[in-house]
Amino acid sequence: MIELIWWHWALVGFGFILAELALPAFVLVWFGLGGFLVMGAMLLVPSLSLTAQLLLWTVSSLGMMLLWFHVFKRGSHKSLIGRSSANLVGEIGMIAEPVAPFKTGKVRFQKPIVGSDLWDCMAAEEISAGTRVRVESVEGNTVVVKKLEG
Repeated sequence: MIELIWWHWALVGFGFILAELALPAFVLVWFGLGGFLVMGAMLLVPSLSLTAQLLLWTVSSLGMMLLWFHVFKRGSHKSLIGRSSANLVGEIGMIAEPVAPFKTGKVRFQKPIVGSDLWDCMAAEEISAGTRVRVESVEGNTVVVKKLEG
């Protein structure tokens, strides 16, 4: 029967991490870290069976890899830098020209935002001039507003 000792797992860990340098997919590093985890377990419990070692390595490696891809899903951490919605959503303005469901109006902000203090706006309800509104979203060069209550 094969007997693996702690330094074998250190070699497995280094081997997978070095292989990650050659194949940069950020998958093999988790198997390398799993090898280091088993190495640590072997130092704490020297009598760990081969089956337990392999099971610990497999479960920990796959678990770390799945956790990584779950936390850092492709496209889930997009930046809003440089987009008008990053600066406009949540801003409070006042309707300068009345707006209705199928008629665009104008909203004025106290200070220029993304280069202008007067923006075209749309709303799901009719809002008269002089009413305070909050920007809900941005669609192209037009903001979608909602009447402030109170």
